[in-house]
Amino acid sequence: MNIHTQLEDTLENIKKASNLFLGYPISKDFDYTPLFEFLKFPINNVGDPFINSTYKVQTHDMEREVIEFFADLFRANPEDYWGYITNGGSESNLYGLYIARELYPKAMVYYSESTHYSVKKNIHLLNIPGIVIRSQENGEIDYEDLQNTLQYNRHKPAIILSNFGTTMTEAKDDISKIKGILRKLAIQDHYIHCDGALSGTYGAFLNEKIPFDIADGADSISISGHKFIGSPIPSGVVITKRSLRDRVSKGVSYIGSLDTTITGSRNGHSVLFLWYAIKNMGVDGLKARYNHSLEIAEYCKTKLNAIGINAWSNQGAITVVLPKTSDAIKNKWQLATEGDVTHLICMPNVNKQQIDAFIEDLIIEKEAETVLV
Repeated sequence: MNIHTQLEDTLENIKKASNLFLGYPISKDFDYTPLFEFLKFPINNVGDPFINSTYKVQTHDMEREVIEFFADLFRANPEDYWGYITNGGSESNLYGLYIARELYPKAMVYYSESTHYSVKKNIHLLNIPGIVIRSQENGEIDYEDLQNTLQYNRHKPAIILSNFGTTMTEAKDDISKIKGILRKLAIQDHYIHCDGALSGTYGAFLNEKIPFDIADGADSISISGHKFIGSPIPSGVVITKRSLRDRVSKGVSYIGSLDTTITGSRNGHSVLFLWYAIKNMGVDGLKARYNHSLEIAEYCKTKLNAIGINAWSNQGAITVVLPKTSDAIKNKWQLATEGDVTHLICMPNVNKQQIDAFIEDLIIEKEAETVLV
């Protein structure tokens, strides 16, 4: 197979796969055609985005605008915020935990059993001890178990990883309840990182707001750029306080900047995509995307329940949870499955026609099973 044939085959396979996925939080309704010219250049956002380095082929100015946008969305102190564009949510979580460890080297990490798998890996990389907290049936952290576990270890500083949208059920931990537990137990040395990979982007738009952001008590918060917003390259955003960043920053004369990020060299093109997206969408555009997704999720639940499938969702979620589907349905629609649960995620690109096609497949399968019986 020559190079052109392989490229054509790969493109065709990607197109087919892209048309049939409902199980993963990836938006694909984007058009970054005006940015294609930038692919001719080695854009590297090395160093701290708020400090000009000696490497000039970068998009630091746009990165600062993206950080400012999300710092405002997450109600950070305008006099004390900082952040950067990461390679994805896993790196963003790693950064939050890294700052927490530097602040409290002898701390214990607490995270629910519904937490993304990357967190366990991150605390292993950082060599921090951790304790898994039970989850409630809907995927939200069990606050009673958290309190009991914290009380047993109250002599140690606490690092708590809260979730604003768990992987399978999009459950959201209430930071105000977590802060209340910490106050009740008089644990003054603590750090809260919020993993808002998917839901954090639209958390401010929930009809019944669930506390999750900087103003609510988070010390850092992370989201993924390629999920709700959409990007051809995976990316993430981490927002924290500049005063906390200063605890880990080191000067690097080689680049004429501070070493404040995990990777050093960073993708300057993903910054362009996020910048372009938020400039076009703005807050109102993000809210409209969320309202569309919420409408489709409600439509999906109604249709599933109408054919006898028990489908449900958490408050304000665009994720629809249902009993485990057959392998044929799971593989065709690329559905994420864990244990006896499958989910659909109604991203902004998902429409009623796709939901109808999915429902039709379930009906056909059900009828075929009835005939066999």
